[in-house]
Formats: sequence, structure tokens, C-alpha cells
Amino acid sequence: MKFAICNETFGDRSFADTFSTIRKLGYSGVEIAPFTFAPHEEPFDVRKVPAERLVEVRTMAEDAGLDVVGLHWLLAKTEGCYLTSPDPTVRRHTAEYLRSLAEVCADLGGRVLVLGSPKQRNLLPGVSYDDAEAYAVEVLHQAIPACAQLGVTIGLEPLRPMDGDFLPNAKAAARLMGLVGTPHCKLHLDVKAMSSEADSIPDIVRANRKWLVHFHANDPNLLGPGMGSVDFKPIFGALREIDYSGWVSVEVFKYEPSPDEIARQSIEYMRRIEAAV
Repeated sequence: MKFAICNETFGDRSFADTFSTIRKLGYSGVEIAPFTFAPHEEPFDVRKVPAERLVEVRTMAEDAGLDVVGLHWLLAKTEGCYLTSPDPTVRRHTAEYLRSLAEVCADLGGRVLVLGSPKQRNLLPGVSYDDAEAYAVEVLHQAIPACAQLGVTIGLEPLRPMDGDFLPNAKAAARLMGLVGTPHCKLHLDVKAMSSEADSIPDIVRANRKWLVHFHANDPNLLGPGMGSVDFKPIFGALREIDYSGWVSVEVFKYEPSPDEIARQSIEYMRRIEAAV
């Protein structure tokens, strides 16, 4: 398996320090949150990141021995972006921004855009789920041609109902993917999110074998794999069963005892589980 970790785990530390630490701990990939290019800037706009800065960051990752997996938290801290807005101007702006993110992702060497960002997709007052779904399809249809040209795939991320009311489960994300109808829009799965579903996590993995493009390893307690109640052995067994060849990327939301310790415990646990299966 290919193990990566999300760079915002390490807070305000420089890209160089973060990449070096990640590699020393044994990871071979890094997943980047765009706002970490300017962590204290809000609203954030990825289009303001100079091209030479993208080259510099990609070179730093390569020099550290890491692949840039892709981007996530795509719309976090932005202004005027909303996937399910009834306003056509907002939808056009969101599609334009997703196209820019695809360009940045490709420039960094990444291939996946993880579309979570619940605060920029939750149902707005007066908007039904069906209407929100249609708005999202429109936005994605406008963004997909750029993704296809650049070799980038959007991974739709279902989240727990407590975290968001649009794409609250894998079936809803798979339905949206089907409506978009392109190989450049697939499914991303997250252990924390799947833990809220009625079906078991291994069963969800198997059910989505044809379109799984990316995978987040974490626990409902917001820490890393092996740091909570979820047993990853059947999960990794299911990933092996479906011949999943993408990245398994650690994403956490609590940073204690420390980012380094979380990253270390996570990869040591995943390696033990990988060996066991």
C-alpha cells in the first residue's frame, strides 16, 4: 500500500520541514490543503499563489522523496464558492475555482482533488436536496473538461450527517458521480465518515470497488488509524480484495499528543495491519 498524510496536520510548519518529517516517518506521499500556502490569509484564493511557488513546493516534495498525491479542503477559507448554491453566478465562480485547483494540482504533480468542504456545499435555506444535487452536477460538468485535460480526477467525499447534510453517505456520493457521468469524477472514501453508516466499512469499500479513487485513514475520535476503536484489518483486507492501487492518506482533526506522534503511530499501525493481511 502507498501511505500518505495530509500536510495541514503539521500546522504552520514550513513545507520543507513538513515534507522532511513526513518522509523520515516513512510516508511516501503528501496530500496538500491549498490554504496552507497562506495559512493566515482569509479569504484564501489559490489563484494568487505564484507559479514559481508551486514549482518550489513540488521540488521540495521531490527532494524529500515524496509524491504530491493531490489536494483536499478544496474550498475551505475561500470566498464566493459554493457547490450547491441556487445562484448561477456563484456556481460559475465555483466551477472556475475548481478548474484553477485542477491546474494547481497538476502543477504540483498531483492527480486527485478530494471534494469535501462541507461548509461550501451544505443545503442552503429553501434549497431541496434534489435541487442541490442538480446545482452540483452543473458545477462539476463545467469543471470536468479542465480535469480531463490535466489528468486530474475529482473524488467526491461523503461525510457523516453530523458533519454535513449534502452527500451524507457513500450511496449519495455514488449517485452524484453517476449523474456527472465521467471517469474524471469518482469516489473518495473516509473511515471516519463511513463509521456512521449502517453498512460495514469493508462492505462499503467492496460496493464501490469500480470507482474508488482515494482513501482517508482515520478514526471517529478524530485521530489517526489505530488510535481509536476502529479495527483496520478488515478494512485493509477489503482494499486488497478489490485490488485498490491508490493512496491511503492519513487525515486527522485532533493534533494531540503532537502531529509527529500521531503521524508515527498511524503509519506504524498501518504497516502492522498491512503485514497481517
